[in-house]
Amino acid sequence: MLELWHCHDARSFRALWALEELGLTYRLHMLPFPPRAFRKDYLAENPLGTIPLLVDGATRMTESAAIPHYLSTVHGSGRLARAPGDLDYGAYLNWLHHGEATLTFPQTIYLRYAILEPAERRQPQVAEDYGKWFLARLRLAEEALSDGRDHLLASGFSNADISVGYAIQLARRIGLGADLPPRCLALLDRLSARDGFRRAKAAQEAAMQAAGLEAPVL
Repeated sequence: MLELWHCHDARSFRALWALEELGLTYRLHMLPFPPRAFRKDYLAENPLGTIPLLVDGATRMTESAAIPHYLSTVHGSGRLARAPGDLDYGAYLNWLHHGEATLTFPQTIYLRYAILEPAERRQPQVAEDYGKWFLARLRLAEEALSDGRDHLLASGFSNADISVGYAIQLARRIGLGADLPPRCLALLDRLSARDGFRRAKAAQEAAMQAAGLEAPVL
């Protein structure tokens, strides 16, 4: 059985969302955030102490943008992915990695120095700079949606939306929501209305309750 290690609304949500969109059977392990501090035993599973961790037999994956593509191509008959030869293939790969490498990276710096560090170690100027960096990088998605399309790819919903959509959701959660551009906000509204997204949220909450965990206050 597929197994996913996950923290509440962390970037591992990309993997959980893809699992639910694809209708796959999996076991969900909920961890407190950050697990490397509060669940030292998790280091035996993932020496990095990061999430996500997806285990599929001998396959072990820790990259949140790669996991949805793997699930789609290995277990989902290609659903949510695009293949070589598809007109959207290059754009698909670009958005898939853009969501993590370009968008989530500056968010993690903002989150650390604006919220997670103790008050005496916070760096307001660093946080502000990286928040602006993130918002500037959203211009590409805002422009891509300017032709009235409902998703990042002309061919419809895909893992590209999961990758970028998660970053937009995270921005709202960590206090950058007021500055999100309108078409990106509208995209998030459409994505969060999907049955797969809602099932992922419900699975997360049920697993949190079963593990006796509470969502971190940001």
